[in-house]
Amino acid sequence: MKVLLPVDGSELSLEAVRLALRMRQDGLSLSAVLANVQEPASLYEILVAHDPDVIDQLSAEAGLHALQPARDLLDAAGVEYECEVAKGDPAHTLIDISERFGCDMVVMGARGASALRSAMLGSVSNEVLHASLVPVVIVKPGDVEGV
Repeated sequence: MKVLLPVDGSELSLEAVRLALRMRQDGLSLSAVLANVQEPASLYEILVAHDPDVIDQLSAEAGLHALQPARDLLDAAGVEYECEVAKGDPAHTLIDISERFGCDMVVMGARGASALRSAMLGSVSNEVLHASLVPVVIVKPGDVEGV
């Protein structure tokens, strides 16, 4: 089963990766797509940088940096995976990635690293839950200890 694992650098997104690994230990045949979605540059960033290529490069590097702890977990477990760093609206971009890679399931944290986004029940996870054509497992903060 190919599982999309959105990772934003938060501990809860890593718990989602750990949950997928526990599902594998319980017998799930697992391959993964690690995904990080960078939000588009702000007007201030565009004005300061002057060069869109610099912004794109920094965004890609930040995405790869955010994915590294999840890559370490999957490498240690011997799980095959692909990585995708994208830019755009997080929920819609994650749905696009899931469809493009042919994922069978999404496992993600309820809240991300962004303080604004975490003010709601993880608006990104809520949008993915409702828009996804495949099952979505959402790891909530209270689930971390019991899962």
